[in-house]
Amino acid sequence: MMDGRVGAVRKTLDLNGYYDTIIMSYSAKYASSFYAPFRNAVCSSPCSGDRKTYQMNPANSNEAIRETKMDIEEGADIVMVKPAMPCLDIIKIIKDEFKMPTAAYQVSGEYSMLKAGIAAGYLTSDSIYESLLSIKRAGADLIITHFTPEFLEGCI
Repeated sequence: MMDGRVGAVRKTLDLNGYYDTIIMSYSAKYASSFYAPFRNAVCSSPCSGDRKTYQMNPANSNEAIRETKMDIEEGADIVMVKPAMPCLDIIKIIKDEFKMPTAAYQVSGEYSMLKAGIAAGYLTSDSIYESLLSIKRAGADLIITHFTPEFLEGCI
């Protein structure tokens, strides 16, 4: 989310009596090539340039802390880090620093990478569980993943 959006959403919800509506903020959304499969599937790739003007530089962990703090001050109830696996260190830092409910989004590229590795025989399906476990171990209370249906059906 862009700066100030959490506060605007919280204010509007509160003014309309939705005090108990939870806000999950994209507090640390890094620029990443791991978004490519989703962007390609929905034809949402930019016609020119990129999205790096409003997504964080992956080399900058301090910005994640600063942006997360601002979102919490504006009223976020859950903070989120995206993508998950390349940012396990950021998930841990944010969880330790703020002690807030922390979500991690295992994005389409992470999903595709594991599925392709399994299909090619380089990995086994156990790698899916390992990836989710590493995200949980880093501090995520909630994991958003394309593997959810398989996980809930006990296939993982």
